[in-house]
Amino acid sequence: MADGERPTGAGKRVGVISLGCPKNLVDTETMLGRFVESGYELTPNPEEADLLVVNTCGFVADAEAESREAIAEMAELKARHPGKKLVVTGCLSQRYGKKLQEEMPAIDVLTGSEGYERLIPIVEAVTETSEPVCSVVPLGTALFRDEPEGRVLTTQPHTAYVKIAEGCGNPCAFCIIPKLRGPFRSRSLESIEAEVRNLVAAGVREVNLVSQDTTLYGRDLAPRTDLAALLERLSNIKGITWIRPLYLYPTLINDRLLKSMAVLAPVVPYLDVPLQHTHDEVLRRMKRAERSGSVRKILERIRHHMPEAAIRTTMIVGFPGESDAEFDHLESLVGEGWFDHLGVFTYSDEPGTTAYDLPDKVPVEIAEARRDRLMALQQDLSRERLAKMVGKTIPVMVDGLSPESDLLLVGRTPGQAPEVDGVVYINQGEAAAGEIVPVTVSEAFEYDLMGGVAEA
Repeated sequence: MADGERPTGAGKRVGVISLGCPKNLVDTETMLGRFVESGYELTPNPEEADLLVVNTCGFVADAEAESREAIAEMAELKARHPGKKLVVTGCLSQRYGKKLQEEMPAIDVLTGSEGYERLIPIVEAVTETSEPVCSVVPLGTALFRDEPEGRVLTTQPHTAYVKIAEGCGNPCAFCIIPKLRGPFRSRSLESIEAEVRNLVAAGVREVNLVSQDTTLYGRDLAPRTDLAALLERLSNIKGITWIRPLYLYPTLINDRLLKSMAVLAPVVPYLDVPLQHTHDEVLRRMKRAERSGSVRKILERIRHHMPEAAIRTTMIVGFPGESDAEFDHLESLVGEGWFDHLGVFTYSDEPGTTAYDLPDKVPVEIAEARRDRLMALQQDLSRERLAKMVGKTIPVMVDGLSPESDLLLVGRTPGQAPEVDGVVYINQGEAAAGEIVPVTVSEAFEYDLMGGVAEA
């Protein structure tokens, strides 16, 4: 922008609703950064916004319904205030394109999951002409910039997500992500390092690395690299306290990666490994690479190299054809107590996936009963595991005041990821957000702990 030139968004306010996963949140934060650079003022109140933006998720039916509801709410607000413009971005836009705009004509601008770089010029053009625009580009055409992009963090100031790759190349039968995000593409080591350095300089102490298949990182680059090399590089950044790689597709969890995670001080002992199931036939129908034996070997390998690591996984129940015996196999492995954190999802029958055409669909009520049974089992296991923590003193990163009570602080151990795992409530002592303090555990619950800051 030339000296003295007025920013294009000067005097305008933008309000953004971000839905879906942390990867989508990173896109939202980058989008917010571009709006700020263009002179827009951010507002959390949509009533005040001149521009209403909904960054959507379209992964499964529930996420799609939530996105459509948010768009409809903003459309109603726009109808009451005709001067406002409604922008819809993200995976739902990518999935349906022009059809979504035809179904919801209040949308002024529709861009897909790779349309953020062109968003500001499109918005400005629509503001001038009032003609609606649909700009959904083919997937895989957007490339990562070599330099880190400006972001407006919406997480707490001491923690941030960093996207290290885009897209996915795995053929999982239940998943539509490759059609929403395109092929797998890694960012360069230099780009990620530069972004993390900027975040740490701004006060971030915990970096959570995200992608759709984090263990595949770097294998598509020239020269070829891997996740272990990235962790080694980031661990040398002064001021970084915790590094947590998330979404570790199990196939490439090898000894090199585990040895690196075990010795690199900032890398927390935490592995998020989405296994999805344990029975050979279900895994085959899911088009997953693992089988029952390899699942167990992965878990044993993790425990060998990192005995105290927290393991999180997700499982899908009710996949087409899942029999009682196949579910019992899954339940049996969960009952062995491998997992510190477990998410269980009922199968979502998504058009466009190969699983959609499979026969022998499991009735919803059976799938939900299996989910509840598995979660009840895990709850008991978690309660037993956490009860053993009572009396121990553990490091806790403080996130701030608890939303339940301003008399409590809340934080997380290295084995608790933001938003998805349990927390530690601190009922004695003081600490600032982002500070790591020793907490002596006094009580344990199903998923959470309680304790006070240990005296020096």
